[in-house]
Amino acid sequence: MHPAPSVIFFTVFSGIGFGLLTFLGLGYPAVTGWSAFAFFAIAYLCAVGGLVSSTFHLGHPERALKAFTQWRSSWLSREGWCAVIALIAMGLYGAGLVFFDQRWGLLGLIGAIFSLLTVFTTSMIYTQLKTIPRWNSPLTPAMFLSFSLAGGALLAGQVTWAMALIAIAGVIQVVLWMQGDGALKGSGTTLATATGLGTNGSVRAFEPPHTGTNYLLKEFAFIVGRKHSIKLRVISFVLMVLLPVLLLAMPFSHGIAILAVLSHVTGALASRWLFFAEAEHVVGLYYGKR
Repeated sequence: MHPAPSVIFFTVFSGIGFGLLTFLGLGYPAVTGWSAFAFFAIAYLCAVGGLVSSTFHLGHPERALKAFTQWRSSWLSREGWCAVIALIAMGLYGAGLVFFDQRWGLLGLIGAIFSLLTVFTTSMIYTQLKTIPRWNSPLTPAMFLSFSLAGGALLAGQVTWAMALIAIAGVIQVVLWMQGDGALKGSGTTLATATGLGTNGSVRAFEPPHTGTNYLLKEFAFIVGRKHSIKLRVISFVLMVLLPVLLLAMPFSHGIAILAVLSHVTGALASRWLFFAEAEHVVGLYYGKR
C-alpha cells in the first residue's frame, strides 16, 4: 500500500505517547509537580499530535467526529472513544500529581488501561482487513502494543523495562516480517479468485483493465523492491532495537538516553513505513501487480 506520511507519524507517535501515559498511570516514574508536568506534556504532545495527524489523509477531515457514532461496528470509532477516555482520565490524574501532589491510583489505572486499549483498537483497524493478508494476523496487535510499551518505557526512563520491551518488540517485528512474506500466497487468493474466472481454466492477465492509473492502483498497488525492503529491515532493526539496547546498557547519562530515544524512534518510523509499503492488497491481483 502507499505509505502515507500522516499515518506513519500517527501510528508511531500516538503509540509512544499512549505507552508513556500507560507507565505514568501505573506510577512510573513516581514524579509530582513540575517534573510530572514535563512527562505529561511529552506524552500528550506525542499522543494528541499523532491523533491529529491521522486526519490529514482524510478527504473530509471535518467529518471525523461522525466516526464516534459507529462504535458498535467500527474499530476506528472504538479507537476514538478509548482515546478520549484515556486522555480525560490521564488529564485528571496528571492534575492531581502536578497541582495537588496526590496520586489517585484508581484513576491512573483506568487511564493506563484505556491508553493500551487505544493502541489495541488502532492495531485492529489494520488487523481486521482480510484483503491484506500480511496484516490479518494476531502478531499485528502484538507488534503495535510492544512498540507502544517499549517506547513508553524508554521515555519514562525505565531502563530495565525499556531494554526488555525493545528486545521483545524486535522479536515480534522479525517474526511478523517472516510470516508476512508468505501471507498473500498462504491466503489462497490468486488472479483466478480475484476475477472469479477460476472455474473456466487457467487465468492470466491479457491486458490491464484500463490504460491509465486510478485510485486503487495509486493507493493499493504500491510495490517496494525486495532488495530495498531487506536493506530497510536491517536498518530499522539496528536503529530501533540493537543500538538503543546497547546505549541503555552503558552507564546512564541524559545524552545517551536522548540518543537511545532518537535511534528507537527513527527505526520505528522506518519499520512502520515498511508496514504499509510491504502490505499487498489483494486488489493488486486483478491488475496483475502481484
